[in-house]
This record gives sequence, C-alpha cells and structure tokens, in this order.
Amino acid sequence: MSLRSIDKQNIVDEVYAQIKNNIVTGIWKPGDKIPSEHDLCQMFKVSRVSVRSAIQKMRAIGIITTRHGQGSFVSQSIQDRILNDLTPIMNITEKEFMDMMEFRETIEFKCIDLAVQRADEEDIRCIEQALEKMVAGRSDYKKYTAADIEFHVAIAKASKNEILYQVVKNTHAYSEFLEELNRVFGVSQESVQGHIQQFEALKRRDSEAVKALIKMGMNENIQKLRERNEP
Repeated sequence: MSLRSIDKQNIVDEVYAQIKNNIVTGIWKPGDKIPSEHDLCQMFKVSRVSVRSAIQKMRAIGIITTRHGQGSFVSQSIQDRILNDLTPIMNITEKEFMDMMEFRETIEFKCIDLAVQRADEEDIRCIEQALEKMVAGRSDYKKYTAADIEFHVAIAKASKNEILYQVVKNTHAYSEFLEELNRVFGVSQESVQGHIQQFEALKRRDSEAVKALIKMGMNENIQKLRERNEP
C-alpha cells in the first residue's frame, strides 16, 4: 500500500470519527438530516470522496440512511447496541479528573488573577485570536482542542509570570485532559459560549467571573463523567 493511500484512509477514518461523535453526543439525533456532502467537505476541510467514503461506512452498519433526492439521515431505528458500541471510551478516571480540577484551581486560577491585573492589549489580542480559532474549529474536536489549549496558555502568558506560563504550557497532562474531554463529550455550544463569556469577563478585568465560568464547566463535566460510569 502506498503512503498516499494510507493518508487517504486516515482522512476517511477521521471524517467517520467526527460524524460518529456528532451522533453519539446528540448533536445529530435519530431522524435528523445531516449536512450535505458539500457542507461536510467545508466543515472538515476534506474532499468529497473522503466524505462519501465515511458516509458509506456509516450506511453499511445502519447508522446512516440515504434517501434519493433528499440527502442522508441518522437512522430512526438505530439500535441502542450500535450506539453503545459507538460511544467512545473515556480514558480519564474520576480521581484523575479531580486531580486536574485541583491543578486548574491552583495554577490556572492564579494565572487568571494575574492576567486580569497585568494583561496588555497584545495579550488580549492573542487570547481573542485563540478564541476565534475555537469558534472556527468547533466542528473538529482536534482543531478545537488545539485552539482551546492556545486560549488557556495565552491567559497564562498574560500573567507575566514566566514560571506559571511554562507550567501551563508544558504540562502535557493538561492538554491531554482537554483533548480527552472534547473527544468523548464532543464540542458543545455550551463549551463555545462558555469560552466567549470567559474572554468577555477577562476583558472586563473580572477574575472571579472567569474562574466561576471555568468551575461551572468543570462541575458539568464531572457530572457527565459520573453519569457515564453509572451501571
């Protein structure tokens, strides 16, 4: 197999994973019409061939149905077993989640306090640019995560404390944590809106509002994690 064909298969698998994630997380529900092939191409920045191949895989196992002249739909009769098989495995334990909450409340919250005091116009611009990337990449959890990390690292940089900045920037467990949440829970409108609100509070120099929004998001995610772990 050539390198080119391997790359092509990886793209198809990635598009398949993104479509699957939108169904599993309820963005596209049973009976919903999914975006057209053209729109999916624009959404995922891939060729029509890759989108078509991913949809064919979905159709082959009964997740997607296609109606001539109407488009593709999430199957109305999709079985719970299929949905359970599709549900991504969360690779974060509740203990690891709570450890990360403590890390964020100790390190990241201090960065926010200092950023509110010390951020200059260039810092605010960098944070806003990362936010714009998040909004633009919300249909792809990997692109969204990269911008999500950039957003929080930019806030740490705005603290003007080099040690805190380097800790946030180089703590791989932190970036892996954010990616895992976005992979499993999907990129929700609430997540996007929450970051917009964080940015607006930061511009107002309201550190308590920024921290409250982050804490609210963390609490919502721990609740989702516990619900997944219920027998």
